[in-house]
Amino acid sequence: MTSIFRAHMGADFDRLHPELQRRFSVGLESGQGCVGHGTMERIWHGRGFVKPFLRLGGTRNILVPREGRDVPFVIENMPYADSYGRETVTFVRTFRLPGGPRRFDATMIHSPERGSILDYLGTHQHLASDLHMSAEPDGSLLIRSGEHRFREGRLDVRVPAPIGGDAEVRESFDETTGRFRIRVRVANRYVGPLFGYEGSFTARYVDVRTHGVRGGLRPVREEARA
Repeated sequence: MTSIFRAHMGADFDRLHPELQRRFSVGLESGQGCVGHGTMERIWHGRGFVKPFLRLGGTRNILVPREGRDVPFVIENMPYADSYGRETVTFVRTFRLPGGPRRFDATMIHSPERGSILDYLGTHQHLASDLHMSAEPDGSLLIRSGEHRFREGRLDVRVPAPIGGDAEVRESFDETTGRFRIRVRVANRYVGPLFGYEGSFTARYVDVRTHGVRGGLRPVREEARA
């Protein structure tokens, strides 16, 4: 069974915990999507000057502009073929914060040319990040971001390091609780931590061949450039 994540990781994929292998096997070939329900124990921000940028990103469902503790959380990973025929998987995260839900949207494709998973961020895919995935010795998944690009119309520019953020994601499966654990940290190499969250969730798998992808999960605009 092939997914965009197995295609990217190769033999390293088999070193993941079996539950992580199942979760990251969602795709058009398997016909399965995954919905996770859980709690983010903590959503945090860096220093005060970061918050205006988070609020701006929040207008396009990029990052989360509010902090919180014990926040109910849903993640929806659904595969589909985008308008350019590429197999795509949604990573739509909804945080049930006081005052109303906030979303952090991403859609991912496999880019053999770039040697990465390409992560399009937000409702309009204006930001694209290279993601590099590897299995840790304990069977957990480590994801590190690489180059970031901003794309709008003919504009296609690399985000300079002084204003960019390096993301690190660690996801594991806790056999004692039957829950996935996730920790996300985004930092700037010059000013330090910018944003992050950590928590746990359970997962259920759905037949996307029968049910399809619900409305509102796909981005408003799709970017052709990989």
